Amino acid sequence: MFGKAPIVRQAAWPCRRALGRPALNIRAVMPSPPPNPWRLSVAPMMDWTDRHCRVLHRLITRHTRLYTEMVTTGALLHGDVPRHLDYSEAEHPVALQLGGSEPADLAACAKLAERWGYDEVNLNCGCPSERVQRGAFGACLMAEAPLVAEGVAAMREATALPVTVKHRIGIDRVESYEFVRDFVGTVHARGGCTVFIVHARNAWLQGLSPKENREIPPLRYELVHRLKRDFPALTIAINGGLASDEALAEQLQHVDGAMVGRHAYHEPWSMAGWDTRFLGADAPAATAREAVEEAFVAYMEGLAAQGTPWSHASRHMLGLYNGQPGARRWRQVWSDHRLKGERPGAVMRQARAAMGQGARAALPLA
Repeated sequence: MFGKAPIVRQAAWPCRRALGRPALNIRAVMPSPPPNPWRLSVAPMMDWTDRHCRVLHRLITRHTRLYTEMVTTGALLHGDVPRHLDYSEAEHPVALQLGGSEPADLAACAKLAERWGYDEVNLNCGCPSERVQRGAFGACLMAEAPLVAEGVAAMREATALPVTVKHRIGIDRVESYEFVRDFVGTVHARGGCTVFIVHARNAWLQGLSPKENREIPPLRYELVHRLKRDFPALTIAINGGLASDEALAEQLQHVDGAMVGRHAYHEPWSMAGWDTRFLGADAPAATAREAVEEAFVAYMEGLAAQGTPWSHASRHMLGLYNGQPGARRWRQVWSDHRLKGERPGAVMRQARAAMGQGARAALPLA
């Protein structure tokens, strides 16, 4: 089962060296990117899509657009900028998602994004958490479309990067199509935004947790489809509840792009076919899970050599073998806190041995 793994088709990009990040030395020819940069993307997710997670995802899909966790303007203007913005060069194309509402602060952070080499700046107008609401940004900004437009315009003036907006279809019990239509129309007309990533649920600002806000408000894809019909010149991408290639293919018949969240995180190998099926690549980034595991272990070895606990990265890999015989035992080894002092390569060998034992134990008796 674990013979010589096929090559992971990645370019030999070094990581950013300002903070001594470990390099990914993975060889291959990089195919041309798709003409529409937003055709497929992985959603920004707090505590999940950090730089280690994005390296893993890039090993699986070469062209899917990746997003950082949301970073507030205050954290960048008054905090540790390298800690928030450092990333591996292998992650491109990668976008910085900002949380904020003051146009001048957003403009200053957009300049930082360009200086650090990001490919896009995205404004969060969709997060419903109380912490975000206290900062007067996220989904509550949908009630202030002129302010959002002002912020977008300030960012577009400050940077040559694409400035995009991620938002919901409504807030609280405001469920009319006209609300989201007017929001998009205002931000486009006054701010110049041409790319909107739309989570096809309302954000309930009171009474629901962020987790419940991802599950309880009903999905209404038809409203996002209608936005594309009413604004044909804009790039409209859809987000929310997309958990299969078939669902992606269906949505891409109606809109320009699709953004996948939790499914991409929990089932990372589900992205392995995206480059060839949806993004015009001649070959997949990786042809076997074993190849991805080995490349990511090499990355973790680099982290460990520089004093960063490799467990900060390994947690993102736990879904790699989901659905495979012995996967549960493989996850147990990688999750065992007693092994955190071992080298990642040694842990991988133990995990693979455990997976093989689990797979054999699952075989029917002769």
